[in-house]
Amino acid sequence: MKILVCISKVPDTTAKISFTDNNTKFNEDKVQFIINPYDEWYALVRALELKEANGGTVTVINAGLADNEQIIRKALALGADDAIRINMQPEDAYQTAAEIVAAMNGEQYDIILTGKETIDYNGGIMGGFIAEMLDLPYVSMASKLDKNGDVFVLEREIEGVKEIVEVKAPFVLSAQKGMAEARIPNMRGILASKSKPVKVVEPSGTGARTHVAAFALPAEKGGCKMIPAENAEQLIDLLKNEAKVI
Repeated sequence: MKILVCISKVPDTTAKISFTDNNTKFNEDKVQFIINPYDEWYALVRALELKEANGGTVTVINAGLADNEQIIRKALALGADDAIRINMQPEDAYQTAAEIVAAMNGEQYDIILTGKETIDYNGGIMGGFIAEMLDLPYVSMASKLDKNGDVFVLEREIEGVKEIVEVKAPFVLSAQKGMAEARIPNMRGILASKSKPVKVVEPSGTGARTHVAAFALPAEKGGCKMIPAENAEQLIDLLKNEAKVI
């Protein structure tokens, strides 16, 4: 079984967010970057579990410049066999998906996994783009993936119920919480990752379809007023006349 996992570099959730170039670019100064959690904890770890149970290989692919090497090496330390890095600065999801497909260079994979979204842009459209470009079945926001003979059984949570989907390889899926449990690289994996191959390919030249006009931080939260429990009338008055929510 050959599995491809798409991974993205995102700011750590504790990073202080600011922008440069007239609010059109994210300020990366002093920001700690990590593998997108949905890509790592769910897509990559489940791919590794499938490899361990059924044999095969897991390849990770990332679109980014040389400083993305740190997250690629972590994926290799977790157990991925090899990696592909597309030497580019991604501009939008369409461009990134097209370059991933181009970098595959006709290589056939049984499963292509992405996280359900990245925690920076929250787009959730990468898997759909890749599936469409490769003309493959696509299952979004899967929380479970099992192999039953030559059929894969996936589970999705929709509108308070669970949907069971069966699909044959090859296919694309986006993974969400429930797919797997996070792993921590051990020393053996870290040492082994240093010798695992990372293939660097140049982008094909696909242009972005969208461009950032500007970023804006949300408004600062207002102060919190504490009202004693016995002052219900005061609370009602504030909600009605000041907050104007009733």
